[in-house]
Amino acid sequence: MTGNVPFPDRDTVAEKLAALSEADKSYLALLMENAAQDDNLLDGLRRHLDLAVQSRFLNSLKLENLGLWLGTQAPARVQMRLMETARSSQHPPHQAFRTGLSRSGGLEKAYPPMP
Repeated sequence: MTGNVPFPDRDTVAEKLAALSEADKSYLALLMENAAQDDNLLDGLRRHLDLAVQSRFLNSLKLENLGLWLGTQAPARVQMRLMETARSSQHPPHQAFRTGLSRSGGLEKAYPPMP
């Protein structure tokens, strides 16, 4: 492995996001504990959404559940970047992910509305 390849790489993160088994959730939760890994997490998420755009079959419910899980689990420092990623495209996978992310309320918890 060269020194230029981030660990974990975006394909590994994308695979974990696609499968989202209990083991994958644990791995991703551990990844989210380290702010230095935020870019790797978001690169993997973008890769996962790009692959979903290219896929012949769209599993909207799975993408919505991913958004819900990430919105619930991700730390406040990542919430805005997750929403920016979700809003970066009008493709159906992004819309499904955005729906779950919005339903999670993660952005509102991270940035509560001013009274």
